Order: sequence, then structure tokens, then C-alpha cells
Amino acid sequence: MRDRLILLPGWGLGVSPLEPLAAALRGLDEHLNVEIEPLPELASSDVAQWLDELEERIPQDVWLGGWSLGGMLASELAARRGERCCGLLTLASNPSFVAHDQWPSAMPGETFDAFLAGCQADPKMTLKRFSLLCAQGAADSRGLSRLLLGAAPNTAPSALMAGLELLAQIDTREALQAFRGPQLHLFGGLDALVPAEAAGELFAFIADIEVGLIEQASHAFLLEDPHGVAGAIQAFLHESGND
Repeated sequence: MRDRLILLPGWGLGVSPLEPLAAALRGLDEHLNVEIEPLPELASSDVAQWLDELEERIPQDVWLGGWSLGGMLASELAARRGERCCGLLTLASNPSFVAHDQWPSAMPGETFDAFLAGCQADPKMTLKRFSLLCAQGAADSRGLSRLLLGAAPNTAPSALMAGLELLAQIDTREALQAFRGPQLHLFGGLDALVPAEAAGELFAFIADIEVGLIEQASHAFLLEDPHGVAGAIQAFLHESGND
């Protein structure tokens, strides 16, 4: 099913941020079947449980992609599937969301801990803050933030917390090294959640992949320029044999 791409969304904001990109991709290639798969709503932050649920829902032998947390989960699932995955693409997705000694180009641990505490105390306010951070760096950051927040689903606080805890744990470096299929990773130059330096770090870490940096772009660059991002993805799919 080299004509099928499954996209996974990021934390907390649901499938809506990916819809303009999916529509743009379909417009570029009428033979490409693009679907957005919602993230599991689990009270557990066990990576294996999240992957098991996605494994059941997503057919084999498709392209896997995702935004932010969705890209991290797509990376792990691609590694798990190996040759049964056509290829991988991630958008604003850091191998490790939280910085550590082996991966410094990420969010400082104390910043993330404050975010986690905020979500426990006031999930709605934390989601609003998150939408503002996603849009920071965009030409119309306030408008973009309102768009993101306005379409966000009413997720149970326990599932929001589990997703954040998962985000703190997951480290896709081994998965990205293990997956031998084609890979495209796009980053935003003005991303307030994933430092632009992560793009260079990733390219230095695994040379045989495609990494792109969209200079004047926020974490939500897929909504800022869905047609431009779709063009980059379509070129990648075409080059990788998806004629």
C-alpha cells in the first residue's frame, strides 16, 4: 500500500491541525490515500501500550508520519514494523522532547516539569499555554493559537497527563537508527518547543536521511503553510518510489 499515508497528531490538540495538510496532499496526488489516525486516549504512559493500540488500528505496509508526539510514535512504530513500513516522515518532532546529556537540543527538564505540574493543576489553562507555544514564531501567532485551541477535542485530564508523561519518556534515537526505510524529518526555524538545532543534531546522528529546516516557521508550520509542506512531502514520497 505504497499509496497510503497515515498521519498521527500531536499532544492535546486532536486531528484538526493535520487536516489542511492532508487535504493539500490529496490535491497534489489523487492516487495518494491520506488518513489521520487519532492518538490513543490511554491513562497509561507506557510506550508499548500506545504502540500496541496503534499497531491494531493502522494497516501494515503504509507510510507513517506524524506531528510532534505523533511523529515520535510513528518513528517507534516504523522501527517495530521494519520492512512492513514503506517509510517515515516527521514534522516538528524531536527524537527526545526533553533535553538530556546525550540529546541537549530539546526542552530543558525544569521547563517541562513546570508544564507537567501546570497540566495537573489546570489542564485547560495548560492546553491554552501549549497552543500559544505551538504558534510562537508564526506571522500571525495569536490567530494561529486561537485556531489550534478552538478545534481541540475535550480530552480527559488523565489522558492529557498520560500523553505528557509519555512525551517526557520517549526517545526515538534507537528507533530512527534501526529503521532502514526512507525518512524525512522537517523542523521549524522559530519553533518554541523543539529547538531548530535539533535538525542539525539529527542529521549528524543519522546521515542517510532527509532533514529539512523551514527557516521562518513555528512548531505549527504544517498549519502556516500546508501546501508548501505537502510539496516537500510529495517530493519525498516520489523520490522514495511512490510513483
